[in-house]
Amino acid sequence: MTPHQYCQDKAAASGSSFYYSFLFLDPARRRAITALYAFCREVDDVVDECRNPALAYARLDEWRQEVERIFGNAATHPAGIALQEVRGQFDLAREHFAEIIDGMAMDLQNSRYADFPALQDYCYHVASAVGLLAARIFGHDDPRTLDYAHNLGIALQLTNIIRDVGEDARRDRIYLPADELQRFGVSAADLRTARYSDNFRALMDFQARRAESFYEKALAGLPAVDRKKQRPGLVMAAIYRKLLHEIVRGGFLVLDRRTSLTPLRKVWLAGLTWLRG
Repeated sequence: MTPHQYCQDKAAASGSSFYYSFLFLDPARRRAITALYAFCREVDDVVDECRNPALAYARLDEWRQEVERIFGNAATHPAGIALQEVRGQFDLAREHFAEIIDGMAMDLQNSRYADFPALQDYCYHVASAVGLLAARIFGHDDPRTLDYAHNLGIALQLTNIIRDVGEDARRDRIYLPADELQRFGVSAADLRTARYSDNFRALMDFQARRAESFYEKALAGLPAVDRKKQRPGLVMAAIYRKLLHEIVRGGFLVLDRRTSLTPLRKVWLAGLTWLRG
């Protein structure tokens, strides 16, 4: 199996909405974004699957070393080798790979976030840094496109957090800012035990409005000259924004179930968004 086939299999097996965003890319860009996605899955799996924190830190350190090898043309992991082959073509920055790993380490260090600035910093590391790399792969002529990618990353991660509130709480991870939980009168125990209330719905409405504001900011800030090139990101925005709208329409039933879009609906949204350009 070639490194790029390894990455392709990793992406296809995930069922992630990310996969649908690069279905229509040309082969070179599709290989690059698939390699990036595989890298992100590998480091995320370290945190999700490794129950021993010391071992998880050690494995993340191995990935830090692999990033150095990628940029030294000595990668050893299939995802690293695939990235090594494409990084120069798309001018991928080493610092963003390091930031992604730092974001994974934050999940080992923190299970609570005091306020939104702290949460936004986390979202930057685990999502916006990915978006900045992806924007380079998709191509851009206007530097303001990187601001769009930054804000879209925040919007996507906030949507993930809203969708996974109950599941995360049962794993003792609460991403909703602690000061906002207190303001709306919702406790960690409410989240863990799936206790719905008017207070909870008000809290989640506040979170959804914030996520929506980041979608609006991102899309309003995308320069027209780069809109066609950035269509894969627009596909992601369309899929995740629709998911957010479904959660809102369903009354924020996110504590004891997981809202998702069917693969067929994702393909439909991807195709429609791509054609609209």
